[in-house]
Amino acid sequence: MRKLISKKKPAFDISEKLLEYLTEHGRTIKIPIYYDDLLRFQGSVVIYDAQGNDTLWISVYYSESEREEIEFSLKRMYSILHSDGSDSLLPYLSIDSIDFCTFGNTKPFRVKVRNILNDNYIFLYIKKADASRIYGLELEHLLSPNHINFLVHENSLIEEHISGIPGDDFIENHLQFCSERDKREIAKEFVKFNERCFVRLLGDMRAYNYVMVLTNDFDRIQYRIRAIDFDQQSFEGNSKVYKPQFLKENNELVKLTLSVLQEESIEQYKKEERSLLAKRANSEKERLQSLLFCMKNDTISTSSKIKQLQKDLFVLTNDINFKKSKNMGEILEAALDFIVRNYKNENPYIIS
Repeated sequence: MRKLISKKKPAFDISEKLLEYLTEHGRTIKIPIYYDDLLRFQGSVVIYDAQGNDTLWISVYYSESEREEIEFSLKRMYSILHSDGSDSLLPYLSIDSIDFCTFGNTKPFRVKVRNILNDNYIFLYIKKADASRIYGLELEHLLSPNHINFLVHENSLIEEHISGIPGDDFIENHLQFCSERDKREIAKEFVKFNERCFVRLLGDMRAYNYVMVLTNDFDRIQYRIRAIDFDQQSFEGNSKVYKPQFLKENNELVKLTLSVLQEESIEQYKKEERSLLAKRANSEKERLQSLLFCMKNDTISTSSKIKQLQKDLFVLTNDINFKKSKNMGEILEAALDFIVRNYKNENPYIIS
C-alpha cells in the first residue's frame, strides 16, 4: 500500500487573522520567554524508562545566570494557564525539571511544576508554534468532549498535559487483561474516536498520538480516547489518513472492534458521534465560523493534497460542496456542514 502519511510535515506560520482570533478568545500570553530561550541549555542527561529503554527525552540544565530568570518566567506561565495570572502564587511553585524531546516535529520542552505546599505537580509543554497544531487544538476544544487549555506567545506554544495511558502502551500491556464488557466499551469508543477524527479532519492518530483515559463509574470503567498530537490537522490529501482504523498501529483495536461489535452497532455508534459533532458545531457556531474564516484564508497544506482530499470526499459523499472547495478550510467547512444538514434532516424534533 502506498504510504499514507507524508514523511515530514512543514510548520506553518501563524497568520494575522489567526492571531486576532486567538487574542479575542484569550489564547495569547505575554511573558519574557520563548521556545528558543529554552534551547540555550548548558547540558543534559538522557532519561530512561523503568525497563532501561531510551525515552528520547533528555533532562536539561542551564547556567546559574539564566536559570533563575527562566524558572521565574515558567512559574508565571503556569499561573496564567491555571490560575488568575497574579504573582501571589509564584512563591509556592517549584520548577522541578525541564526535559527536551529529541523526537518528532515539534521537539517540545516538558516542564514539571510542583506546588511546594501540597507536593502536587503538573506538566506543561512548550513547543514551536505551528498553525496546523493550533487549528487542531482549537477544533478539539470546540468539537470534541474534551476541553483544551493552551496559550500562544509569538512563535511559542504552551500546552497543558493531557493525562492518560499512551495508546501503544495500553494496546500492548493492558488490552489483553480487559474483561469482555470492557472490550466492548473500548471498541465503542474507538468507533466514535475514528468517526470524530474523520469528520474534523484530524490525521495521523497512530497509537502513540493518543491516550486512553480510564474513569471509574459506579460498577464499570468508562473509557475515552483523547488525541494528544494535533500537527496533522487538515494537511494530508489521502482521506484514509483521517481514519485511525487504516493506520497499522491500530490494527489490534480494529480486530477487537470487528470481533465484539456487530455491524449494526458500529453504524449506530458512528451515527451517534456525528449527531454529537453536529450539536457541538451548532452550539459553538459563532466561534467555529470565526475559526473557519481564519482557515479559509490561510495556507496549511499543498495544492496537490487539497485536490486529492477534495476528490476523495466528493466520491465518498457526492456532495458538490467538496468539489467547490478551494482550500483545507473550505473542505472542513463542507464536512461540518454535511453532518449538520444530515442531522437536521434526519431528526424531526430539531427546529431549524
